[in-house]
Amino acid sequence: MQSNDPTTAAISVSQLNRRVKTLIEQGMARLWVEGEISNLSRPGSGHIYLSLKDDTAQVSAAWFRQHQRGPAIGFKNGDRVLAYGRVSIYEARGNYQLIIEQMEPAGEGVLKRRFDALKLKLASEGLFDEDRKQALPELPKRIGIITSPTGAAIRDILSILGRRFPAVPVIIYPAAVQGDAAPAELIATLATAVQRDECDVLIMSRGGGSLEDLWAFNDEQLARAISDCPLPIVSAVGHEVDFTIADFVADVRAPTPSSAAEIIVPNQSDWLRQISGLASRLARVGQRALEDRAQELDWLGRRLVASSPAATLQRQRDGLREHSGRLNSAIRQQLLEQKNTLQEARSELMKLSPALSVQRSIGRLQQLRQRLATSTRNAVSDTSHKLALLGRALNSVSPLATLDRGYAIVKQEDSGAILTSAADVKPGKDVRARLSRGEIVATVKKVLIDD
Repeated sequence: MQSNDPTTAAISVSQLNRRVKTLIEQGMARLWVEGEISNLSRPGSGHIYLSLKDDTAQVSAAWFRQHQRGPAIGFKNGDRVLAYGRVSIYEARGNYQLIIEQMEPAGEGVLKRRFDALKLKLASEGLFDEDRKQALPELPKRIGIITSPTGAAIRDILSILGRRFPAVPVIIYPAAVQGDAAPAELIATLATAVQRDECDVLIMSRGGGSLEDLWAFNDEQLARAISDCPLPIVSAVGHEVDFTIADFVADVRAPTPSSAAEIIVPNQSDWLRQISGLASRLARVGQRALEDRAQELDWLGRRLVASSPAATLQRQRDGLREHSGRLNSAIRQQLLEQKNTLQEARSELMKLSPALSVQRSIGRLQQLRQRLATSTRNAVSDTSHKLALLGRALNSVSPLATLDRGYAIVKQEDSGAILTSAADVKPGKDVRARLSRGEIVATVKKVLIDD
């Protein structure tokens, strides 16, 4: 229960205003308010104070200097505008007010008209054509980032790049991304990046903001510099709902700086999985290739051994031996056939040859010769027997038989004449006496003649 004791329940006016301010600021989001400017004042601090009104009400508004940028600041009383900001309370007076962060003419707006006019002009010149777009490298060797080095965009990009693919180096080309001087500085920085030729892709980026905050990227000269850039450029300006001329003329438009980092490099985890898969496939292919090469090497080795001089000589030697055996077999077969033919011819010839008759005649001759020899032996035997009988009969009357009885036959030595008379020889002559067994030679000493 709340206490009714005023000494314990009361708060100060400052506390009240502070609580109300907290409730309003936390309970109401930023919003656009349309109204007419009145009570416009520009004190020396540079802040602008004004009231926004319509037919039935008005609200105080403050436009602080740090939010005043872009070409549409020269507002005056009576201008109908769109103011974007947050609702708050000025605690000192207890007045609630609109803290303006962006303001532009109501309706179509000057900036919007200028944006649409430039977009139409560049589109008619073909600067947005797809055939002018350059393809991004699949894996950049080095990434260049044209942005403010202190903005939230560079932190988001570097965080995503470091998470997705930290191996790719990054070069930051610092440039103003907001204000009247920003377009010229962006063009100069882009020219520097092209001249140094250190990167193969560029990101031109800044964080989100109002149309005035992003107006530097709607500059015509910057758009033409992006179109003429030889390096592929990714435009990452503002949030997903924000569009600039740079987005249309760039090679690729990223909805946010973070998405630019995701577009420009692959996810290293995906690559590592792909590389791991490729490595496995390569290992399998390599293993199969090695096995195939091993089989081919074995086959070639066998062919090499088979085609070596020793193997060739051995095959030739075996072939020669086989051919020699076949030749000898053929020769023997041919000789046998010729021998058989010759024998058959000889048999036929022998049947017709005189030699056969001669042979038969010789056979008969031999038979007759044997018969003759037998007959001759028989005849000789008979004759010899008869001759022996006659010889014994003759021997009985032969002088030689007389010699067996002591007689001798005397011959002259020189003439061989048989001496029948002593008168036929003279003393001193040699004579030869034939005895029954053997002969003697003697010299005649004396000749005695019988009366």
